[in-house]
Amino acid sequence: MVWVKSVALFILAALAEIGGAWLVWQGVREQRGWVWVVGGVLSLGAYGFVATLQPDAHFGRVLAAYGGVFIAGSLAWAMVMDGFLPDRWDIIGATVCLVGVTVIMYAPRA
Repeated sequence: MVWVKSVALFILAALAEIGGAWLVWQGVREQRGWVWVVGGVLSLGAYGFVATLQPDAHFGRVLAAYGGVFIAGSLAWAMVMDGFLPDRWDIIGATVCLVGVTVIMYAPRA
Protein backbone atom coordinates (compact mmCIF):
# COMPACT_ATOMS: atom_id res chain seq x y z
CA MET A 1 0.00 0.00 0.00
CA VAL A 2 3.04 2.28 -0.19
CA TRP A 3 1.95 3.20 -3.72
CA VAL A 4 -1.34 4.61 -2.35
CA LYS A 5 0.61 7.04 -0.15
CA SER A 6 2.87 7.89 -3.08
CA VAL A 7 -0.03 8.62 -5.43
CA ALA A 8 -1.75 10.75 -2.76
CA LEU A 9 1.46 12.73 -2.26
CA PHE A 10 1.84 13.26 -6.01
CA ILE A 11 -1.71 14.63 -6.14
CA LEU A 12 -1.10 16.90 -3.15
CA ALA A 13 2.19 18.11 -4.67
CA ALA A 14 0.44 18.83 -7.97
CA LEU A 15 -2.27 20.85 -6.24
CA ALA A 16 0.35 22.87 -4.35
CA GLU A 17 2.64 23.51 -7.33
CA ILE A 18 0.06 24.03 -10.04
CA GLY A 19 -2.16 26.03 -7.70
CA GLY A 20 0.80 28.14 -6.63
CA ALA A 21 1.87 28.83 -10.18
CA TRP A 22 -1.74 29.65 -11.11
CA LEU A 23 -2.02 32.10 -8.20
CA VAL A 24 1.20 33.86 -9.26
CA TRP A 25 -0.09 33.97 -12.84
CA GLN A 26 -3.39 35.45 -11.67
CA GLY A 27 -1.64 38.00 -9.48
CA VAL A 28 0.78 39.18 -12.17
CA ARG A 29 -0.73 38.45 -15.58
CA GLU A 30 -4.35 39.02 -14.62
CA GLN A 31 -3.44 41.91 -12.30
CA ARG A 32 -5.28 40.54 -9.29
CA GLY A 33 -2.69 41.87 -6.88
CA TRP A 34 0.21 40.88 -4.68
CA VAL A 35 -1.93 38.91 -2.22
CA TRP A 36 -2.44 36.34 -4.98
CA VAL A 37 1.29 36.31 -5.71
CA VAL A 38 2.21 35.81 -2.05
CA GLY A 39 -0.35 32.99 -1.77
CA GLY A 40 1.19 31.41 -4.84
CA VAL A 41 4.72 31.66 -3.47
CA LEU A 42 3.61 30.03 -0.20
CA SER A 43 1.88 27.26 -2.12
CA LEU A 44 4.98 26.67 -4.24
CA GLY A 45 7.01 26.35 -1.05
CA ALA A 46 4.51 23.80 0.25
CA TYR A 47 5.01 21.80 -2.94
CA GLY A 48 8.74 21.60 -2.24
CA PHE A 49 8.04 20.23 1.21
CA VAL A 50 5.40 17.71 0.07
CA ALA A 51 7.79 16.24 -2.50
CA THR A 52 10.17 15.29 0.33
CA LEU A 53 7.50 13.05 1.88
CA GLN A 54 7.54 10.52 -0.97
CA PRO A 55 8.37 6.98 0.22
CA ASP A 56 11.06 6.63 -2.48
CA ALA A 57 14.29 8.26 -1.28
CA HIS A 58 15.71 9.05 -4.74
CA PHE A 59 15.30 12.75 -5.53
CA GLY A 60 15.87 12.30 -9.26
CA ARG A 61 13.32 9.52 -9.58
CA VAL A 62 10.65 11.34 -7.60
CA LEU A 63 11.08 14.62 -9.45
CA ALA A 64 11.28 12.93 -12.86
CA ALA A 65 8.07 11.05 -12.18
CA TYR A 66 6.42 14.15 -10.77
CA GLY A 67 7.06 15.85 -14.11
CA GLY A 68 4.50 13.54 -15.69
CA VAL A 69 2.03 14.18 -12.88
CA PHE A 70 2.57 17.92 -13.37
CA ILE A 71 1.77 17.69 -17.08
CA ALA A 72 -1.48 15.78 -16.59
CA GLY A 73 -2.40 17.83 -13.53
CA SER A 74 -1.83 21.11 -15.36
CA LEU A 75 -4.28 20.12 -18.06
CA ALA A 76 -6.85 19.02 -15.47
CA TRP A 77 -6.35 22.27 -13.49
CA ALA A 78 -6.84 24.34 -16.65
CA MET A 79 -10.05 22.46 -17.44
CA VAL A 80 -11.50 23.12 -13.98
CA MET A 81 -10.20 26.63 -13.31
CA ASP A 82 -10.01 28.18 -16.77
CA GLY A 83 -12.49 26.23 -18.89
CA PHE A 84 -9.68 24.82 -21.07
CA LEU A 85 -10.71 22.01 -23.39
CA PRO A 86 -7.80 19.68 -24.18
CA ASP A 87 -7.65 18.20 -27.65
CA ARG A 88 -6.86 14.58 -28.38
CA TRP A 89 -3.12 15.33 -28.56
CA ASP A 90 -3.18 16.86 -25.09
CA ILE A 91 -4.95 13.77 -23.76
CA ILE A 92 -2.62 11.35 -25.56
CA GLY A 93 0.43 13.26 -24.33
CA ALA A 94 -0.82 13.33 -20.72
CA THR A 95 -1.57 9.61 -20.89
CA VAL A 96 1.94 8.87 -22.15
CA CYS A 97 3.33 10.93 -19.28
CA LEU A 98 1.27 9.05 -16.68
CA VAL A 99 2.42 5.73 -18.11
CA GLY A 100 5.96 7.04 -17.70
CA VAL A 101 5.23 7.95 -14.07
CA THR A 102 3.99 4.44 -13.45
CA VAL A 103 7.09 2.87 -14.98
CA ILE A 104 9.52 5.18 -13.17
CA MET A 105 7.92 4.94 -9.73
CA TYR A 106 6.18 1.59 -9.50
CA ALA A 107 8.01 -0.88 -11.75
CA PRO A 108 9.41 -3.81 -9.76
CA ARG A 109 13.08 -3.36 -8.93
CA ALA A 110 15.64 -5.79 -7.59
